[in-house]
Amino acid sequence: MYRKNAWNKYEDKTPVMEFGEAYKQFISYGKTERLVVKEAVALLKEKGFVDGEDVASIKPGDKLYFVNRNKNVAAFIIGKKPIGEGIRILGAHIDSPRLDWKEHPFYEDHDFAYADTHYYGGVKKYQWVTIPLALHGVICKKDGSTVEVNIGEDPSDPVVGITDLLIHLAQDQLQKPGAKIIEGEALDVSLGSIPLAEGEKDAVKANILKILKEKYGVEEEDFLSAEIEVTPAGPARDYGLDRSMVAGYGHDDRVCAYTSLRAVLDTEEVETTACCILVDKEEVGSIGATGAQSLFFENVVAKLLQKAGDPHPVFATRMCFENSKMLSSDVSAGYDPLYAGVNDPKNAAYFGQGIVFNKYLGRGGKGGSNDANPEYYAWIRNVVDSANVNWQNAELGKVDQGGGGTIAYILGNYNMNVIDAGIPVHNMHAPMEIVSKVDVYEAYLGYKAFLQAE
Repeated sequence: MYRKNAWNKYEDKTPVMEFGEAYKQFISYGKTERLVVKEAVALLKEKGFVDGEDVASIKPGDKLYFVNRNKNVAAFIIGKKPIGEGIRILGAHIDSPRLDWKEHPFYEDHDFAYADTHYYGGVKKYQWVTIPLALHGVICKKDGSTVEVNIGEDPSDPVVGITDLLIHLAQDQLQKPGAKIIEGEALDVSLGSIPLAEGEKDAVKANILKILKEKYGVEEEDFLSAEIEVTPAGPARDYGLDRSMVAGYGHDDRVCAYTSLRAVLDTEEVETTACCILVDKEEVGSIGATGAQSLFFENVVAKLLQKAGDPHPVFATRMCFENSKMLSSDVSAGYDPLYAGVNDPKNAAYFGQGIVFNKYLGRGGKGGSNDANPEYYAWIRNVVDSANVNWQNAELGKVDQGGGGTIAYILGNYNMNVIDAGIPVHNMHAPMEIVSKVDVYEAYLGYKAFLQAE
């Protein structure tokens, strides 16, 4: 339904709350794209999906998944119709703004050991100081082995963090614009303060390296080929005295990743092949081997067509994409009454009113937007209305206020029907983001309806 509070649909709110609990577990674990892929594969296997690389041929009803470099996963339910007639695609990204360790991270200054970082994605840098932080990632050694790093999530773990200047000495700092209050090069993570041996040069840094060697069997040089991400520490929590919302790190865009994945997991047979693809690098332009601009997805669909017996899978892939329909599952900016002035209230996304459709995003004069065709938008409206899914429309703020984008235009370049469809978020790109549980549930229902609609 259009512009109605979705909570009113549910006299018994148990399904919404139970779905919210499952989502909280997912997002609490999935602090990085690698961890999301790992958890997604585990969930897919539980539902009978098999590694598509191990399958020689496919038939309707088969359930397959493909993994790319531990940072992408694409899951398929093969439909009764030929794949060349098109696919129903739910596409979301699983990277989130964070801090990454530099290749040479370790240094010592006045008896403090630090890790030097480079922020990833669009962040307000001042939001990342004085909060508990965790370390996640991998260290890849020259012998071919890989060590997984996870420090700060277990209640018995230490946490790390970034210090800020005390208010008593911050008069000069507070005169700076928000973008400069904390400089990018000042986002260095405190690691410790105990020296290894008195009189030794960089003895505190040496002690930290000793701790890491004992825990992970690595040398300082191994961090050249490491991927250590700094994220907020701790689990997602219920937010609000009525427990109507979820506070956590990485709702953008793991909330759409989870709901899209669950829609596929909870779907059995389909007429048209159904797909959920989770990609990396959206926050930095969807570039590289694991971003949406990679040929991974195109290659996977070609493999499916080949396994289905198509003699010309590369050409057939292009025709398949042209016949496909996609929801670019990404979050939208939720209307915040405390910052109402940045929105056009007639075209804003509101908490509690369901899944959000963005016909276009972009900046200024719709620069960089997909701008979905109205014929496709009308088809989508019919799908969600027929399934009694609460939905709303939105733009990303007032004209010329700012803007943003998603992966929609990338798949649109294949002449595919694509529209953005996601969940409103408060505090987007902050270490703690907020979503409404009922919006999360309505998005899941909308995604399921999309996969099953004709």
